[in-house]
Amino acid sequence: MSEFLLTTPVGGGNSTSVTAELLVACFHNDDAFKYRAYTVTYLLLFPVALLCNIGALVVFSLQSGRRSSASSVVMMNLALSDGGFSLTLPLRLAYYFRGGVWVFPDWLCRLCVYGFYVNLYTSIFFLTLLSMLRWLAVVQPLRHRSLATPSRILRVCLGVWLFVGLSSAPFLTNGVTHRSGSPRCFEPSSPSSWGRVLILNYVALALGFLLPFLTIIVCYSRIIQRLRVRSNLHGSSDAYRRGKRRSVHLVTMVTTTFLLCFLPYHVIRSLHLHAVCGGWSCDVVVTLQRAAVVTLCMAASNSVVNPLLYYYSTRTFRDKMRDAHFSLSSRGGSFRARLRRRNTS
Repeated sequence: MSEFLLTTPVGGGNSTSVTAELLVACFHNDDAFKYRAYTVTYLLLFPVALLCNIGALVVFSLQSGRRSSASSVVMMNLALSDGGFSLTLPLRLAYYFRGGVWVFPDWLCRLCVYGFYVNLYTSIFFLTLLSMLRWLAVVQPLRHRSLATPSRILRVCLGVWLFVGLSSAPFLTNGVTHRSGSPRCFEPSSPSSWGRVLILNYVALALGFLLPFLTIIVCYSRIIQRLRVRSNLHGSSDAYRRGKRRSVHLVTMVTTTFLLCFLPYHVIRSLHLHAVCGGWSCDVVVTLQRAAVVTLCMAASNSVVNPLLYYYSTRTFRDKMRDAHFSLSSRGGSFRARLRRRNTS
């Protein structure tokens, strides 16, 4: 389901063994495409994801308790998830630069596989939680003030971490395997493991994608409906325009993330697993494998898309960014002035 999308199909008996051998040869003749795609993607993602999410964590931590909000708590957890995933990218890059040879300990291989799914599904649940908070703020503002306190939302976020962490635990069982005399990571351990992967795929698809996606669709339809009603009541007041702008930004960014990062990956992953387990023709399976590689790269890119969400949908985040920029500019200016005075003295 991650980079270990394809190694050996499920099967049994002599005829399926022959088919398996043919398909394995076909699959790994296409390894060069997979390695190039992941290498280019992770080279681009690593510095951007690491710097942007560390910067976001710094900005959120600088917010005083008085200005902290429930949404900021969720976004801080989202940035922590994305930042943690970005730390695994150098290991993945080293693996693909070596042509698919894993030289690190087995536990690091398991951690990289596990980290991808933890990041993917915590991101989905945190974005869903943000959508629910915005729905509550727009549709039921009084309940939002009483229910959505930072401490209460922090407990919900901890529950998300616990649920996703435990649900993703089966991926910790997949470590280093050996193929062609070399240690490999991100590949299934045995043909029988594909049946388990297919079951896990359907559980993740239902609980980790479809349910959250339907939730945000319901939330956003209610938000849009309420904003239309309020537009007639409040006219063009400044407070209404600011609230509407934040809601529109959040709806746009979250919907774009789901449609571009999460939806293609889950659709292609399901088709690909069916092709492998169903023994479809090699050409079809390899085509789906390439599509799965591309959509996995798109899913991983959510770690650099989310910082845009923080900036465009959170006023306090933008204020802190401006304050930090002003502070750095002031310090730089005073430092240059001291240097000029020292040089002229």
